[in-house]
Amino acid sequence: MDKIHAMQIFVRVTELASFTRAAESMGLPKGSLSRQIQALENTMGAQLLHRTTRRVQLTQDGLVYYERCRDVLATLEEMDSLFQQDPATLSGRLRVDMPVSLACDYILPLLPDFMQHYPGIELELSSSDRRVDVIREGFDCVVRVGTLESSGLIARPLGKLTLINCASPDYLSRFGTPTTLEDLSAHAMVHYGQQLGAPPPGFEFYDGKICRYVKTGGTLTVNSTETYRNACMAGLGIIQAPESGMRKALKQKKLVEILPHFRAEPMPVSLIYPHRRNLARRVHVFMEWLTKAMKAYVA
Repeated sequence: MDKIHAMQIFVRVTELASFTRAAESMGLPKGSLSRQIQALENTMGAQLLHRTTRRVQLTQDGLVYYERCRDVLATLEEMDSLFQQDPATLSGRLRVDMPVSLACDYILPLLPDFMQHYPGIELELSSSDRRVDVIREGFDCVVRVGTLESSGLIARPLGKLTLINCASPDYLSRFGTPTTLEDLSAHAMVHYGQQLGAPPPGFEFYDGKICRYVKTGGTLTVNSTETYRNACMAGLGIIQAPESGMRKALKQKKLVEILPHFRAEPMPVSLIYPHRRNLARRVHVFMEWLTKAMKAYVA
């Protein structure tokens, strides 16, 4: 058994959670992958994967081994490219996750330049409003907006997003433009929450010391940033969103900023990645590029 090759197969099966998809991506027979994993488990003396008819999932031992495999394979890749300076020599798969609005509004227009500069890198870009599991889902790095929870991962601050209050011209023509916090009692907000069912906190503003909330009306709650913005443009209520993501709509006069003196506290933006001694060079290169690219997006 070629142990390095078996480790590569194990990592790919783990990240795709499927023997079939892993076999297709590697151009190998499914049975060959299964035999390699079984041989690896026999050598390790531990079950690494739970196999069912629907999915493949790591065991606790498998999770530990997966992390070590990633370290070893990253180290080998780093050694292979130790003396290679040409960007064209960088290759391999890169898995990244970031919020939908960030990807669509800002990063995608910049990506052609990166992909042209590093043609050998295969980028898997996940965009969702849910918090992915960096380790279990095999992400090399993710961009997170908001306060971070303790996770044991490495966090690199990228800056902060300025939040503004917006409403559509149609909404303001029907209900008037609020100019004070007291006016908000007669207005509706579109509420946003990643977990539906939680009571909406209301209109948030930062007084320079703490965040305060003002109760408002509004019966619509969404869990997608794209839906949040579109609901506002449809005249369904007021939203509080990053200014950088509203620029286009503001310029096109689809949205109007209101209550500029009562903004919510800026939201931190962080680049998160697993704690590894040796990051693959392609991961390091992408994170450096992303850090520079984000300077024009955050404060």
